[in-house]
Amino acid sequence: MFGNDYGRDERESSSPINEGEEYDVKIEDVGRDGDGITRIEGFVVFVSGAKVGDEVKVRINSVKRNFGFAEIVE
Repeated sequence: MFGNDYGRDERESSSPINEGEEYDVKIEDVGRDGDGITRIEGFVVFVSGAKVGDEVKVRINSVKRNFGFAEIVE
């Protein structure tokens, strides 16, 4: 009954972010490589050069299945 519609909705909802989008975020944690970590709608995003507690505007560079990468924009 749901067929292809269900599959399409599943893919679209897997990532709430897209490359090129900008967000105001707060860095919550630090990854093992030193990147800041934030969450956008529960989706993990690594932010190069950010430290815990930073409140920054970021631009999404890359989106993978379970996480994304962003850079700070001035």
